Amino acid sequence: MRALFPGSFDPVTQGHQDVLRRAALLFDEVVVCVMFNANKTGRFPIAERLDRLRAATTDLSNVTVDSHTGGLLVDYCRRVGIDVVIRGVRGVPDLDHEMPMARMNHELAGVDTFFIAADPALAHISSTLVTVMSQQNRVSE
Repeated sequence: MRALFPGSFDPVTQGHQDVLRRAALLFDEVVVCVMFNANKTGRFPIAERLDRLRAATTDLSNVTVDSHTGGLLVDYCRRVGIDVVIRGVRGVPDLDHEMPMARMNHELAGVDTFFIAADPALAHISSTLVTVMSQQNRVSE
């Protein structure tokens, strides 16, 4: 069974990598896909995000990296024949955000969502936090 792990991955974090490694153990193939999110301003170009994901997944033989910049997530799923979406959740706020999308993806295209709880040691990490901390470190140098 193939699964899609979508996200902005701006940048890819240890939390993303943990969810991806665990998903790779559960599915025959995992496509990790950089998605365009109109609600977010990208910090890194998509090409750089793809390169970082490829570097982070070199030891995962059943993981491929792709991008999708136009249309809905379910459009991508239909086009490549994927019926399961993987979402990492850090806590209740993430689940509250993800559940309506999971229901809509199922209604629109029969795509199911598989939630993977974040490792508690990594649950505080977000791409936004990584970027803010990186910027603060540059300023203090």
